[in-house]
Amino acid sequence: MSQHNEPEPEKKSIKNDAGTAMAFGIAIGVALGSSLGLLLDNLALGMGIGIALGAGIGAAAQSKQARKQEPKDGQ
Repeated sequence: MSQHNEPEPEKKSIKNDAGTAMAFGIAIGVALGSSLGLLLDNLALGMGIGIALGAGIGAAAQSKQARKQEPKDGQ
Protein backbone atom coordinates (compact mmCIF):
# COMPACT_ATOMS: atom_id res chain seq x y z
CA MET A 1 0.00 0.00 0.00
CA SER A 2 1.25 3.42 -0.85
CA GLN A 3 0.38 6.38 1.27
CA HIS A 4 0.20 9.82 -0.20
CA ASN A 5 1.51 12.31 2.29
CA GLU A 6 0.68 15.60 0.69
CA PRO A 7 1.70 18.68 2.61
CA GLU A 8 -1.14 20.70 4.03
CA PRO A 9 -1.63 24.11 2.47
CA GLU A 10 -0.14 26.89 4.55
CA LYS A 11 -2.58 28.86 6.61
CA LYS A 12 -2.14 32.59 6.34
CA SER A 13 -2.52 34.39 9.60
CA ILE A 14 -3.86 37.88 10.00
CA LYS A 15 -0.69 38.82 11.88
CA ASN A 16 1.54 37.75 8.98
CA ASP A 17 -0.54 39.69 6.44
CA ALA A 18 -0.58 42.71 8.71
CA GLY A 19 3.20 42.67 9.04
CA THR A 20 3.53 42.47 5.29
CA ALA A 21 1.19 45.43 4.82
CA MET A 22 3.12 47.51 7.35
CA ALA A 23 6.47 46.64 5.78
CA PHE A 24 5.16 47.49 2.32
CA GLY A 25 3.80 50.84 3.54
CA ILE A 26 7.07 51.77 5.22
CA ALA A 27 9.07 50.76 2.13
CA ILE A 28 6.90 52.99 -0.07
CA GLY A 29 7.18 55.79 2.48
CA VAL A 30 10.98 55.57 2.60
CA ALA A 31 11.17 55.70 -1.19
CA LEU A 32 8.87 58.72 -1.42
CA GLY A 33 10.47 60.39 1.59
CA SER A 34 13.98 60.07 0.23
CA SER A 35 12.81 61.60 -3.05
CA LEU A 36 11.19 64.45 -1.15
CA GLY A 37 14.33 64.87 0.95
CA LEU A 38 16.50 65.13 -2.13
CA LEU A 39 14.19 67.75 -3.59
CA LEU A 40 14.28 69.78 -0.36
CA ASP A 41 18.04 69.25 0.15
CA ASN A 42 17.28 67.73 3.55
CA LEU A 43 17.38 63.96 3.32
CA ALA A 44 16.86 63.38 7.05
CA LEU A 45 13.64 65.41 7.07
CA GLY A 46 12.36 63.65 3.96
CA MET A 47 13.10 60.21 5.39
CA GLY A 48 11.32 61.08 8.64
CA ILE A 49 8.26 62.30 6.78
CA GLY A 50 8.38 59.25 4.52
CA ILE A 51 8.54 56.78 7.39
CA ALA A 52 5.65 58.52 9.14
CA LEU A 53 3.55 58.47 5.97
CA GLY A 54 4.55 54.87 5.29
CA ALA A 55 3.49 53.78 8.76
CA GLY A 56 0.14 55.46 8.17
CA ILE A 57 -0.27 53.73 4.82
CA GLY A 58 0.69 50.40 6.38
CA ALA A 59 -1.74 50.85 9.28
CA ALA A 60 -4.56 51.69 6.87
CA ALA A 61 -3.81 48.64 4.74
CA GLN A 62 -3.56 46.51 7.88
CA SER A 63 -6.99 47.57 9.16
CA LYS A 64 -8.51 47.09 5.70
CA GLN A 65 -7.18 43.51 5.57
CA ALA A 66 -8.46 42.82 9.07
CA ARG A 67 -11.95 44.05 8.13
CA LYS A 68 -11.94 41.86 5.02
CA GLN A 69 -11.07 38.75 7.02
CA GLU A 70 -13.62 39.25 9.81
CA PRO A 71 -16.63 36.95 9.58
CA LYS A 72 -19.82 38.87 8.96
CA ASP A 73 -22.33 38.05 11.69
CA GLY A 74 -25.96 37.93 10.64
CA GLN A 75 -25.31 38.74 7.00
